[in-house]
Amino acid sequence: MRGYTYAGAPGATVARARGIELPISPKKTYEVLNAIRGLPLDRARSFLEGVVALTQPVPFRRYNQETAHKPRTGPGRYPRKVAAHVLEVLQNAEANAEYEGLDTDELVVRVAASARGRIQKANMPRAHGRATAWNEQTTNVEIVLAERGEA
Repeated sequence: MRGYTYAGAPGATVARARGIELPISPKKTYEVLNAIRGLPLDRARSFLEGVVALTQPVPFRRYNQETAHKPRTGPGRYPRKVAAHVLEVLQNAEANAEYEGLDTDELVVRVAASARGRIQKANMPRAHGRATAWNEQTTNVEIVLAERGEA
């Protein structure tokens, strides 16, 4: 993910923010971003805060094999770490919108995209002088906010 995936319509004012190589799971990030895409800013923020507080489950649509059902949600989980990182990126986008002079009460999450980041390679020491590869996946997250009615 070199730059932003969303260029925007000519003349449309949007606020963007990215998180680069966040130490979170790409699959769980995909599900969290699907849940907040299209929501108003305040509802998206309260949703993510609820996930961190373990009161709001994230519905898992694609990566849901052997996932337990949650009340009024279907198969879902509580990815706290992912929600906390996505909430930080959302707050950065909100701050950028205020700087751009956008009305924060009318903002909607227009784009919520993720891509796999670079793999941080490491080794775990094992018995008898051996080692096992222990690689940490990273994720790039992009959030674009736009006012209602804007493209």
